[in-house]
Amino acid sequence: MELIKDTLKAVFAKIGQRSPADSSSDPFMWLKKTLTKRELGHIKVNYFRDGVLGINVDSSSWLYYFNLNKKALLEKISKRTDKLKEIHFYLGEIN
Repeated sequence: MELIKDTLKAVFAKIGQRSPADSSSDPFMWLKKTLTKRELGHIKVNYFRDGVLGINVDSSSWLYYFNLNKKALLEKISKRTDKLKEIHFYLGEIN
C-alpha cells in the first residue's frame, strides 16, 4: 500500500514538469526564450492562428523597435518551432 505523502509528492512533481510539447506550442514561451526581460515588459501576445503571431506593443517607439528587429526575431523563433510563419505587431494595451 502506497503512502499518501508519496502519492502527493509524485503528483506535485508531475504538475511541476513541463513537457516539451507545451513549450513548443506556446507562443509566449517562444518569446520568453528569445527576448530580454526589458523587451518582454513592453509586449503581450494577442493571438496565434494559422502561423501568424499577433503581438501588442505598449508604445510607438517600441513598435518601431520590434518592427526593425522583426526578421531577426522571426528567424530565432523559427529555430525553435516550425509553426510560426509571420509576426504582426500592433500598438495596444498590454495589461
